[in-house]
Amino acid sequence: MEIALRAVHNSDLPVFFRQTNDPESLSMAAFTAKEPTDRDAFDAHWKRNRASSAVIRTVLVDGDVVGSASVYGPPDEREVTYWIDRAYWGRGIATAALRALLAAVPERPLYARAAADNAGSVRVLEKCGFVVTGRDRGFANARGEEIDEVVLTLRG
Repeated sequence: MEIALRAVHNSDLPVFFRQTNDPESLSMAAFTAKEPTDRDAFDAHWKRNRASSAVIRTVLVDGDVVGSASVYGPPDEREVTYWIDRAYWGRGIATAALRALLAAVPERPLYARAAADNAGSVRVLEKCGFVVTGRDRGFANARGEEIDEVVLTLRG
């Protein structure tokens, strides 16, 4: 299995849209768009992000688009995020993709947030060197309620 990152192509966006509308994935991610099925809002979000200083990559497995990984935000608050198609969970793809992204973006510290009950995502972040440095509560659009989240930090 070959895992690679590349720049986002316009043809990736319909795949990302489909992936981010999987109900189980939405629930697990928790902190998602208010209306994930709103294609115009999705396209506007991606247009803004691609025009920003964010480092956004498409995650490929054996040449197939399986998700995305990004570093975004203001210089002192850069944060990582990633989304892997549920059909590929549990295979080490998120960990490998995040490691590759972190190697390409050497700035530190970097931050991450995850729903506290999303053990898989927390585990991926910890395998990549992030440590839990805080806890918070926030409104999770995908769950329609306020939930606990963990804040993680990757230092130099």
